[in-house]
Amino acid sequence: MVESFGQRLRTLIEDRGPLCVGVDPSTTVIEQWGRRDDVEGAEFVALSVVEAAIGTAVAIKPQVAFFERFGSAGYRILERVIREARDASLIVIADAKRGDIGSSVEGYAQAWLADPSPLAVDALTAHPFLGVGALAPLVSAAQATGRGLFVLAGTSNPEGRAIQTALVDGAQSVEVAVLAAISELNANGDELGAVGAVIGATRERPAFDLARLRGPILVPGVGAQGASAQQVGRLFSDAPRASILVNVGRAILERGPDRRAIRDVARRWRDEISGALP
Repeated sequence: MVESFGQRLRTLIEDRGPLCVGVDPSTTVIEQWGRRDDVEGAEFVALSVVEAAIGTAVAIKPQVAFFERFGSAGYRILERVIREARDASLIVIADAKRGDIGSSVEGYAQAWLADPSPLAVDALTAHPFLGVGALAPLVSAAQATGRGLFVLAGTSNPEGRAIQTALVDGAQSVEVAVLAAISELNANGDELGAVGAVIGATRERPAFDLARLRGPILVPGVGAQGASAQQVGRLFSDAPRASILVNVGRAILERGPDRRAIRDVARRWRDEISGALP
């Protein structure tokens, strides 16, 4: 039986801590690093961040949009980032927020979660707004290959709150309905399953017992978006400690291009978050 992504991630978090570093070669970051905003600049930023994350972070999270903007050349960089991170025993989470229905979801599963693909990663972010059930091919692929899926539930951007707090049939919020569906997908598997949730740190605690989720939680919104390590600790006090993976992007990348400075600030964030989690 294939070990679930959640179990594998939990072991790594217990060993290295809860930090995920965002790999975001945006125009702003590249120019702040004194490079031209082109493919070479993006590659320099991305590979520098991977190198700095080794030994400190448990995972990296490339934002696919910042590679996709360069077309096929950007995807070649992303493939290299995936290879080098994997060789360094870093978990790779593609922040692609995929979601569709039918054969389209099958295609996404083949692209991001199937062994033959050069884009195959450890986990993929997905949105559930065509229905959590529509993500079934992604869920099946993740469970079959020991990979993971992080489904958006309560995001860190304020624009999402109106949708995520809307009531389903007048009973529970969309956010709670998504979390309940994730819990069901993990119900028959390992202690920590393949399907996780994205819950931003800049919002209030969900009206759902996160101990029932039985999957990992990816936490954006820390650092540049305003949330602190202490907020993370309060927000997830009812979740298993080793199920929490906290992403920090811009607050780390702004220290570049000095790799030592990036590594030092990443270690400070890792230690501060570890100290804040119950």
